[in-house]
Amino acid sequence: MKNILTVDLEDWFSVEALNEVLGPDLWDKQESVVARNTYKILELFSVNEVRATFFVLGWIADRYPELIREVSAAGHEIACHSYHHQMVSSITPEQFRDDTKRAVDAIIDAGGQVPAGYRSPSWGMRRDMQWAFDILDELGFSYDSSIYPIRHDIYGDPDAPRSVFTVPLSSGSSMIEIPATTVEVLKRRVAIGGGGWLRQFPYWFTRWGIKKLNRQGMPAMVYFHPWELDHDLPGSGFITNVLKNKGSLKNWLRQYKNLTTMETKIEKLLDDFDFIPIREYIETLNTKTDEAQK
Repeated sequence: MKNILTVDLEDWFSVEALNEVLGPDLWDKQESVVARNTYKILELFSVNEVRATFFVLGWIADRYPELIREVSAAGHEIACHSYHHQMVSSITPEQFRDDTKRAVDAIIDAGGQVPAGYRSPSWGMRRDMQWAFDILDELGFSYDSSIYPIRHDIYGDPDAPRSVFTVPLSSGSSMIEIPATTVEVLKRRVAIGGGGWLRQFPYWFTRWGIKKLNRQGMPAMVYFHPWELDHDLPGSGFITNVLKNKGSLKNWLRQYKNLTTMETKIEKLLDDFDFIPIREYIETLNTKTDEAQK
């Protein structure tokens, strides 16, 4: 079965866990690792002959347009991941519209692809935020991948469907939603196959979960960030980060724990499973719908 492969193309300092101490006004002063690790990802994907969807941060597209062009030239789908990586729930509709449009313009200027898909920063959307989906519709997006159907202290829509569904729009139409992947364990939803969850869980658990979903006829959607493949990420030292600088242990665990295992886990996933971009997955859904209507 074909599963879905995605990359959130952002830098290490853009994450929600660091937002209070490293806001966008300080990003230009930080050591960037996005280019070197994205090239590592492109090589890894090339060797395994796999294509993915890259959700690009507009801020990155403005500063590394050649990188975005190379991702596009390699046959990968370019989608949108906002401009400044702000939680949608923390900004007004006007700010959301302006941020998203700015990101789209930056991505088009950098790579030439018009993004059809959107993923909110930190999975920060829910089904009850129809105004946000309406704005995405106004801006020309055809699908979204922003809902995590679990309970979490930062994000989550715990009662949302676990498989692909549609969100009704004010226009009378609907938008395709590709939710983050979860698996049921003892009747409880557990996140699997992405970001910190992929780093923290042992690989055997991720592999088991994806195989279980595939047996049920559901694809898994893997997601990760370029900085998660960096073995020398700035600020990753536990003693300096947590003890000397009095950082949050929880935030350190979320961002830095098990970074050295991530590249190997991605390699194993590419060996064990088949993957396609979201755009291609949606095309298969449309094909099945057309055949059912004949």
